[in-house]
Amino acid sequence: MASSRPLLSKSDSAQKLPSLDDLIEQYIGNFGWAQFFQSFLLSMAWFFDAQQTFITIFSDKQPTWHCTDQLTCNSESDLCNLSNTSWSWDDPIYTSTVSEWNLQCSNSIIAGLPSSAYFLGCVFGGLFLTTMADTSLGRKKLLLLSCLAMSIASLLTVLSTNIWVYTVLRFITGCGRSSVGGCALVLVSEIIGKRHRGQAGTIGFLWFTLGFLSLPGIAYLNRGHSWRTIYLFTSIPGILFCVPVYLYVCESPRWLLMQGREEEAVETLKKMATPSCGVRELSFAKGKREIERIDFFSAIKMLLQKRWAAQRLLAAMVVGFGVGIVYFGLPLGIQNLSVDLYLGVTLNALMEIPAVLVSLFFIGKWQRKTSLLVFNTLSGVCSVLCALVSDRWEVLRLTLELLSFIAAYIAFAVLLIFTLELFPTCVRNSALSIMRQAVTISGVISPALIAAGKNVAFMSYGVFGLMIGFCGLFVVCLPETKDDTFCDTMEEQEQKESGASLNGV
Repeated sequence: MASSRPLLSKSDSAQKLPSLDDLIEQYIGNFGWAQFFQSFLLSMAWFFDAQQTFITIFSDKQPTWHCTDQLTCNSESDLCNLSNTSWSWDDPIYTSTVSEWNLQCSNSIIAGLPSSAYFLGCVFGGLFLTTMADTSLGRKKLLLLSCLAMSIASLLTVLSTNIWVYTVLRFITGCGRSSVGGCALVLVSEIIGKRHRGQAGTIGFLWFTLGFLSLPGIAYLNRGHSWRTIYLFTSIPGILFCVPVYLYVCESPRWLLMQGREEEAVETLKKMATPSCGVRELSFAKGKREIERIDFFSAIKMLLQKRWAAQRLLAAMVVGFGVGIVYFGLPLGIQNLSVDLYLGVTLNALMEIPAVLVSLFFIGKWQRKTSLLVFNTLSGVCSVLCALVSDRWEVLRLTLELLSFIAAYIAFAVLLIFTLELFPTCVRNSALSIMRQAVTISGVISPALIAAGKNVAFMSYGVFGLMIGFCGLFVVCLPETKDDTFCDTMEEQEQKESGASLNGV
């Protein structure tokens, strides 16, 4: 049971000011209902994140077709070499952007342009929005802004009249989406003690799974209708979601304290403290803590100026790039396996459920580095084998694809939590966002590799497997962080690790 002592007595403040992490562990480390509600609501943002990330699987699908002139056409014919009068789409042309805008014979770059533009928008938005969560806006306001921008841009996508307008709107949607998952994860982790931090962080992954899983259901119910209906069904709920976030979500007490807003931090801690704490009076000793104020982009400068921080960030980005190329590439390329699109995507989404459960176990039991090495390697081996197995073994290829996706999903979940623990509060959101941009860059490359993989399977799944295996080796450059407490400043992080080194830890 947490202590009922005042948050900071006069005698204590005269001797030593406890760190914010110590206070959280003391007063709200038991993961009460207030924390559960905040975590649950914040993690829902991942639901809409997943929908926008994978929506083009159905809106930009390659439609099926049939011959109308048996003399000049057969099922083995190259569609691009046939006369327009000798074949026809099985469904109305408005069911896919490909059929509506005659993109079936476009080169691989044009075919993957909307998906690549979305991920490029994620990179662009991340670079310019990254530090706002650590500086001027904070976690909550940036989450609201990002989710609202993403959902409104997605809603406007229904007005697209050609591939170029569509691509621009997908780019804007990606810009908005860039900070949604990161802000939600950081905010959840900063209101919870270290004992439950990893498990609470995985709630978002479950919501992401549900969002991914909702897409084949929405698309199947709207089959035969315009691809625009999918955007309507995913964007409007995202806009409505912003209302309860604005009303009920609290700002991170860590971030408030770093900004010198002690009274607001105290009020937040009061709201989050469990009733059993018996907390009556919470206060910080003003003037005892030196507040580290940072302005726009200074968080990135701090990361680059400190050699240890730059090395960690670079290693995490390389690992993230390898994970992302499999995590985003496999679902987008499922149609290359000659299986039913709805079934293939549904199976990929369903596989995330056991992956979340496995993540919960490994995050709590295994060390971060060991987990990443094991699952990156497993994903890489399965992906390469999927490329090497003959097309005649469809079930085996699909099984290997699903195993590779599960392993990559677990690796992604562990990497997100790992990155949070590698950096102090003043740059934590920035570091996580930059790492996620590396993951997203792989999403820019994946559509072109998938298009090339239609003719040469190894160009997609084989390359995916080699990349995640090679990039995963960079995890050995990172320190282990399991069960470590959060630090608030760069100096505090350095002092803690220097002390650990002197003690032989």
